[in-house]
Amino acid sequence: MPHSWLYTLSGLLVGFLVGMTGVGGGSLMTPLLILLFGVKPQSAVGTDLLYAAITKIFGTALNRHHGVVRWRIVLLQMAGSLPAGLLCLIFLRHFGPSPFVSKLITEVLGVALLLTVPAILFKPWLQKWSIGAGTPRPQIVDVLTVVLGVVLGTLVTLSSVGAGAIGMAALTVLYPRVSTRELVATDIAHAVPLALLAGGGHWLQGAVDTVVLVELLMGSIPGILLGTLLAGRLREDAQRWFLGILLAIIGLRMI
Repeated sequence: MPHSWLYTLSGLLVGFLVGMTGVGGGSLMTPLLILLFGVKPQSAVGTDLLYAAITKIFGTALNRHHGVVRWRIVLLQMAGSLPAGLLCLIFLRHFGPSPFVSKLITEVLGVALLLTVPAILFKPWLQKWSIGAGTPRPQIVDVLTVVLGVVLGTLVTLSSVGAGAIGMAALTVLYPRVSTRELVATDIAHAVPLALLAGGGHWLQGAVDTVVLVELLMGSIPGILLGTLLAGRLREDAQRWFLGILLAIIGLRMI
Protein backbone atom coordinates (compact mmCIF):
# COMPACT_ATOMS: atom_id res chain seq x y z
CA MET A 1 0.00 0.00 0.00
CA PRO A 2 1.66 3.29 -1.08
CA HIS A 3 2.03 6.08 1.44
CA SER A 4 -1.16 8.15 1.73
CA TRP A 5 0.71 11.35 0.87
CA LEU A 6 1.40 9.96 -2.62
CA TYR A 7 -2.35 9.71 -3.25
CA THR A 8 -2.85 13.21 -1.82
CA LEU A 9 -0.06 14.64 -3.99
CA SER A 10 -1.55 12.93 -7.06
CA GLY A 11 -4.95 14.40 -6.23
CA LEU A 12 -3.43 17.86 -5.86
CA LEU A 13 -1.68 17.76 -9.23
CA VAL A 14 -4.62 16.28 -11.15
CA GLY A 15 -7.12 18.60 -9.45
CA PHE A 16 -4.99 21.58 -10.46
CA LEU A 17 -4.97 20.45 -14.11
CA VAL A 18 -8.74 19.89 -14.09
CA GLY A 19 -9.43 23.36 -12.74
CA MET A 20 -7.01 25.11 -15.06
CA THR A 21 -7.68 23.30 -18.34
CA GLY A 22 -10.88 21.26 -17.98
CA VAL A 23 -8.93 18.12 -18.92
CA GLY A 24 -6.72 15.70 -17.08
CA GLY A 25 -9.14 14.24 -14.53
CA GLY A 26 -9.91 10.67 -15.58
CA SER A 27 -7.33 10.96 -18.37
CA LEU A 28 -4.56 11.05 -15.77
CA MET A 29 -5.97 9.74 -12.50
CA THR A 30 -7.40 6.41 -13.70
CA PRO A 31 -4.25 5.24 -15.55
CA LEU A 32 -2.20 6.60 -12.64
CA LEU A 33 -4.12 4.38 -10.21
CA ILE A 34 -3.79 1.35 -12.51
CA LEU A 35 -0.20 1.70 -13.71
CA LEU A 36 1.52 3.34 -10.74
CA PHE A 37 -0.52 2.18 -7.73
CA GLY A 38 -1.66 -1.23 -9.05
CA VAL A 39 -5.40 -0.67 -8.50
CA LYS A 40 -7.76 -3.02 -10.38
CA PRO A 41 -9.29 -1.38 -13.49
CA GLN A 42 -12.94 -1.29 -12.37
CA SER A 43 -11.98 -0.09 -8.89
CA ALA A 44 -9.75 2.60 -10.44
CA VAL A 45 -12.61 3.80 -12.66
CA GLY A 46 -15.17 3.82 -9.83
CA THR A 47 -12.83 5.54 -7.36
CA ASP A 48 -11.80 8.14 -9.94
CA LEU A 49 -15.41 8.88 -10.91
CA LEU A 50 -16.45 9.72 -7.35
CA TYR A 51 -13.18 11.59 -6.82
CA ALA A 52 -13.87 13.62 -9.97
CA ALA A 53 -17.49 14.31 -9.04
CA ILE A 54 -16.67 15.63 -5.58
CA THR A 55 -13.66 17.59 -6.82
CA LYS A 56 -15.60 19.21 -9.66
CA ILE A 57 -18.44 20.23 -7.34
CA PHE A 58 -16.02 22.70 -5.77
CA GLY A 59 -14.81 23.90 -9.16
CA THR A 60 -18.39 24.31 -10.39
CA ALA A 61 -19.37 26.26 -7.28
CA LEU A 62 -16.54 28.70 -7.92
CA ASN A 63 -17.37 28.97 -11.63
CA ARG A 64 -21.05 29.53 -10.80
CA HIS A 65 -20.02 32.37 -8.48
CA HIS A 66 -18.13 33.93 -11.41
CA GLY A 67 -21.13 33.41 -13.73
CA VAL A 68 -19.21 31.56 -16.44
CA VAL A 69 -21.25 28.32 -16.70
CA ARG A 70 -23.57 27.91 -19.72
CA TRP A 71 -26.31 25.93 -17.97
CA ARG A 72 -28.41 25.30 -21.10
CA ILE A 73 -25.50 23.43 -22.69
CA VAL A 74 -25.06 21.44 -19.47
CA LEU A 75 -28.72 20.36 -19.52
CA LEU A 76 -28.59 19.34 -23.19
CA GLN A 77 -25.54 17.16 -22.55
CA MET A 78 -27.18 15.61 -19.49
CA ALA A 79 -30.18 14.60 -21.62
CA GLY A 80 -27.87 12.22 -23.48
CA SER A 81 -25.14 11.36 -20.98
CA LEU A 82 -27.23 10.26 -17.98
CA PRO A 83 -29.36 7.66 -19.86
CA ALA A 84 -26.23 6.36 -21.65
CA GLY A 85 -24.37 6.11 -18.36
CA LEU A 86 -27.25 4.21 -16.76
CA LEU A 87 -27.31 1.68 -19.61
CA CYS A 88 -23.55 1.12 -19.25
CA LEU A 89 -23.96 0.51 -15.52
CA ILE A 90 -26.65 -2.10 -16.24
CA PHE A 91 -24.24 -3.74 -18.71
CA LEU A 92 -21.43 -3.83 -16.11
CA ARG A 93 -23.82 -5.14 -13.47
CA HIS A 94 -24.85 -7.98 -15.78
CA PHE A 95 -21.28 -9.21 -16.31
CA GLY A 96 -20.06 -8.40 -12.80
CA PRO A 97 -16.37 -8.19 -11.81
CA SER A 98 -14.61 -10.46 -14.30
CA PRO A 99 -11.50 -10.61 -16.51
CA PHE A 100 -13.73 -9.64 -19.45
CA VAL A 101 -14.85 -6.43 -17.73
CA SER A 102 -11.29 -5.57 -16.64
CA LYS A 103 -10.00 -6.07 -20.19
CA LEU A 104 -12.89 -4.06 -21.67
CA ILE A 105 -12.31 -1.15 -19.28
CA THR A 106 -8.55 -1.14 -19.93
CA GLU A 107 -8.99 -1.15 -23.72
CA VAL A 108 -11.75 1.49 -23.70
CA LEU A 109 -9.52 3.60 -21.45
CA GLY A 110 -6.59 3.28 -23.86
CA VAL A 111 -8.72 4.17 -26.90
CA ALA A 112 -10.32 7.10 -25.06
CA LEU A 113 -6.87 8.45 -24.14
CA LEU A 114 -5.67 8.19 -27.75
CA LEU A 115 -8.81 10.02 -28.90
CA THR A 116 -8.07 12.65 -26.29
CA VAL A 117 -4.66 13.46 -27.80
CA PRO A 118 -5.84 14.99 -31.12
CA ALA A 119 -8.72 16.61 -29.24
CA ILE A 120 -6.13 18.48 -27.18
CA LEU A 121 -3.51 19.18 -29.84
CA PHE A 122 -5.85 20.41 -32.60
CA LYS A 123 -8.28 22.35 -30.42
CA PRO A 124 -7.24 25.84 -31.72
CA TRP A 125 -7.55 24.71 -35.36
CA LEU A 126 -10.95 23.15 -34.63
CA GLN A 127 -12.14 26.46 -33.23
CA LYS A 128 -10.89 28.42 -36.25
CA TRP A 129 -12.43 25.88 -38.64
CA SER A 130 -15.77 26.07 -36.83
CA ILE A 131 -15.88 29.84 -36.98
CA GLY A 132 -15.01 29.78 -40.70
CA ALA A 133 -17.54 27.06 -41.48
CA GLY A 134 -20.40 29.05 -39.97
CA THR A 135 -22.77 28.11 -37.19
CA PRO A 136 -25.42 25.43 -37.96
CA ARG A 137 -29.06 26.04 -37.11
CA PRO A 138 -29.68 26.14 -33.35
CA GLN A 139 -31.88 23.02 -33.54
CA ILE A 140 -29.04 21.02 -35.13
CA VAL A 141 -26.56 22.24 -32.51
CA ASP A 142 -28.99 21.18 -29.77
CA VAL A 143 -29.34 17.67 -31.23
CA LEU A 144 -25.58 17.31 -31.67
CA THR A 145 -25.05 18.44 -28.07
CA VAL A 146 -27.37 15.66 -26.85
CA VAL A 147 -25.52 13.14 -29.07
CA LEU A 148 -22.26 14.36 -27.58
CA GLY A 149 -23.77 13.64 -24.17
CA VAL A 150 -24.51 10.04 -25.21
CA VAL A 151 -20.90 9.51 -26.34
CA LEU A 152 -19.48 11.06 -23.18
CA GLY A 153 -21.86 9.13 -20.94
CA THR A 154 -20.67 5.85 -22.46
CA LEU A 155 -16.95 6.67 -22.37
CA VAL A 156 -17.00 8.15 -18.87
CA THR A 157 -18.96 5.27 -17.31
CA LEU A 158 -16.68 2.64 -18.83
CA SER A 159 -13.33 4.42 -18.48
CA SER A 160 -13.85 7.68 -16.53
CA VAL A 161 -12.24 9.44 -19.54
CA GLY A 162 -13.89 11.70 -22.11
CA ALA A 163 -15.70 14.47 -20.26
CA GLY A 164 -12.56 16.65 -20.35
CA ALA A 165 -10.58 16.88 -23.57
CA ILE A 166 -12.99 15.08 -25.91
CA GLY A 167 -15.94 17.00 -24.49
CA MET A 168 -14.03 20.28 -24.72
CA ALA A 169 -13.01 19.67 -28.34
CA ALA A 170 -16.59 18.88 -29.35
CA LEU A 171 -17.96 21.89 -27.48
CA THR A 172 -15.37 24.08 -29.23
CA VAL A 173 -16.70 22.91 -32.60
CA LEU A 174 -20.35 23.28 -31.63
CA TYR A 175 -19.95 26.61 -29.81
CA PRO A 176 -16.90 28.32 -31.39
CA ARG A 177 -17.90 31.80 -30.24
CA VAL A 178 -18.16 30.88 -26.58
CA SER A 179 -15.01 31.76 -24.63
CA THR A 180 -12.61 29.01 -23.56
CA ARG A 181 -13.15 29.80 -19.90
CA GLU A 182 -16.93 29.44 -20.26
CA LEU A 183 -16.54 26.13 -22.13
CA VAL A 184 -14.16 24.80 -19.45
CA ALA A 185 -16.62 25.83 -16.72
CA THR A 186 -19.54 24.28 -18.64
CA ASP A 187 -17.62 21.06 -19.25
CA ILE A 188 -16.73 20.75 -15.56
CA ALA A 189 -20.34 21.45 -14.52
CA HIS A 190 -21.67 18.70 -16.82
CA ALA A 191 -19.11 16.23 -15.48
CA VAL A 192 -20.53 16.52 -11.94
CA PRO A 193 -23.92 14.77 -12.39
CA LEU A 194 -22.47 12.29 -14.89
CA ALA A 195 -19.60 11.32 -12.58
CA LEU A 196 -21.97 11.10 -9.59
CA LEU A 197 -24.27 8.73 -11.49
CA ALA A 198 -21.48 6.57 -12.90
CA GLY A 199 -19.39 6.64 -9.72
CA GLY A 200 -22.43 5.85 -7.58
CA GLY A 201 -23.21 2.88 -9.81
CA HIS A 202 -19.66 1.56 -9.49
CA TRP A 203 -19.82 2.10 -5.71
CA LEU A 204 -23.01 0.03 -5.45
CA GLN A 205 -21.15 -2.74 -7.26
CA GLY A 206 -18.32 -2.56 -4.70
CA ALA A 207 -15.84 -1.04 -7.14
CA VAL A 208 -14.77 2.01 -5.10
CA ASP A 209 -11.83 2.18 -2.65
CA THR A 210 -13.11 4.71 -0.09
CA VAL A 211 -9.75 5.06 1.69
CA VAL A 212 -7.97 5.99 -1.53
CA LEU A 213 -10.90 8.27 -2.44
CA VAL A 214 -10.54 10.29 0.77
CA GLU A 215 -6.76 10.60 0.33
CA LEU A 216 -7.18 11.79 -3.28
CA LEU A 217 -9.77 14.37 -2.21
CA MET A 218 -7.45 15.83 0.43
CA GLY A 219 -5.24 17.00 -2.43
CA SER A 220 -7.71 17.51 -5.25
CA ILE A 221 -10.04 20.01 -3.56
CA PRO A 222 -7.37 22.68 -2.97
CA GLY A 223 -5.84 21.71 -6.33
CA ILE A 224 -8.97 22.40 -8.38
CA LEU A 225 -9.67 25.65 -6.52
CA LEU A 226 -6.15 26.88 -7.31
CA GLY A 227 -6.38 25.70 -10.92
CA THR A 228 -9.77 27.37 -11.39
CA LEU A 229 -8.38 30.69 -10.14
CA LEU A 230 -5.46 30.42 -12.60
CA ALA A 231 -7.60 29.30 -15.59
CA GLY A 232 -6.70 31.28 -18.71
CA ARG A 233 -3.56 32.82 -17.17
CA LEU A 234 -0.96 30.26 -18.26
CA ARG A 235 0.17 29.57 -21.84
CA GLU A 236 -2.42 27.35 -23.46
CA ASP A 237 -0.08 25.94 -26.13
CA ALA A 238 2.41 24.70 -23.52
CA GLN A 239 -0.41 23.05 -21.54
CA ARG A 240 -1.79 21.47 -24.72
CA TRP A 241 1.46 19.88 -25.92
CA PHE A 242 2.46 18.67 -22.47
CA LEU A 243 -0.89 16.94 -21.92
CA GLY A 244 -1.06 15.62 -25.49
CA ILE A 245 2.35 13.92 -25.38
CA LEU A 246 1.78 12.56 -21.87
CA LEU A 247 -1.63 11.09 -22.72
CA ALA A 248 -0.35 9.54 -25.97
CA ILE A 249 2.31 7.66 -23.98
CA ILE A 250 -0.20 6.52 -21.35
CA GLY A 251 -2.82 5.53 -23.96
CA LEU A 252 -0.37 3.32 -25.85
CA ARG A 253 0.70 1.75 -22.56
CA MET A 254 -2.92 0.89 -21.65
CA ILE A 255 -3.75 -0.93 -24.91
